[in-house]
Amino acid sequence: MATKLNLTRPWLVAVWPGMGHVALNAGYYLLAKLGMDVAAELEAGDLFDIDHVEVKGGRIQPARRPRNRFFVWNDPRGERDLVVFLGEAQPPIGKYPFCRQLVSFAKDLGVERVLTFAAMATRMRPEARSRVFGAATDADGVQELKRLELEMVEEGQISGLNGVLLGVAADAGLPGACLLGEMPHLFAQLPFPKASLAVLEVFTTMTDVEVDFTELAEQAEVVEEQLGELMQRVEQGFGQTGDDEPETDATAADDEDEDESIPDPRAESKPEPNEAERIEGLFRQAARDRSKAFELKRMLDRLGVFKQYEDRFLDLFKGKPSGG
Repeated sequence: MATKLNLTRPWLVAVWPGMGHVALNAGYYLLAKLGMDVAAELEAGDLFDIDHVEVKGGRIQPARRPRNRFFVWNDPRGERDLVVFLGEAQPPIGKYPFCRQLVSFAKDLGVERVLTFAAMATRMRPEARSRVFGAATDADGVQELKRLELEMVEEGQISGLNGVLLGVAADAGLPGACLLGEMPHLFAQLPFPKASLAVLEVFTTMTDVEVDFTELAEQAEVVEEQLGELMQRVEQGFGQTGDDEPETDATAADDEDEDESIPDPRAESKPEPNEAERIEGLFRQAARDRSKAFELKRMLDRLGVFKQYEDRFLDLFKGKPSGG
C-alpha cells in the first residue's frame, strides 16, 4: 500500500496513549482539523496480547487486539505532506521490532523525518504556562529546537515507544525529535490539553502548517479551571505541593500504568438528558465535516465513553467526507 501513496516530502508523527493524554489528544486534533484520511494499518502480529474482552448488553464481544493506523494529509501547497501514526496501545513486549517495522513502512512512504509527542511531568501548577521540552537525534535537530526556545532534555530518558522509535529511526538514517508538553505530575492520569496545545503550536511552527487551535484552547481552559479547583482541595487537605520546577529526573514516563491517586473531575458530572441523541447528531456532522470531529471527541471524553466509540470515531477518517 505504501507504493500507492504519492506523498511530497512527508514527515511522520507517531502518538500513543500516555500521561495526560498529551500525545493522543494532539494526534486526534490533527486528524480532525486537517481532515486526514486513513491510509494503512500496521499488523503487529503476536506482539500484542489480550487481557480482557468487552461486554455489551450482556453479550461478550469478540476478542480484539489494539489497532495501529496511518493517516495522511496532503499539503494543498504541495510543500510537505504529513503522516500521523496512531497506536491504540504500546506493545508490552517487542518494542524494538515493532518500531523497526514502523520505520520500515515509513521509509517506504518516503518519510524524511520522524516526530513523537509525549508528556513531561513536573511540579507545575495547572494555571501555569505549559512549556515544551525537546530532544533530537542529530545536531541540526538540536539546534532547531534551541532556536524555537524549547527547554532541552539534556539528560535522562524518554520511556516507551516515544523514545524507542526515534532511536530506531536514527539507526535507519531518519532524523527525528520528541516534543514533550509539560503537565502537573499530580494529575498524570487526567487529560491535560494545555500540554497538547503547547506541543502542537511548536509542531505547526516547525512544519509551517496552519491549524485552528480555537477548540483545543477552549478545552484547555475548561480543564485548567477543573484542575485548579481540584488542586485547591488537595492543598487544603495535604498542604502545599511545592514549586513549579521540573523533576530532577527529566524522564518522560509515558507508559500507561500511572498512579491513579487523584480522582478524575469528569467522574463527578452527571450525563445530561438525550446525550445519546447528541452523540449521534455530532457523528452525522463529523461525517460531513471532519473539522467537527474534535467537538465530538470532547463530548465523548466528557462522558467518559470515548473507548466505546473509538473505532467508529476513527472510521470517520475513511475515504472522503460524505458532504451535504
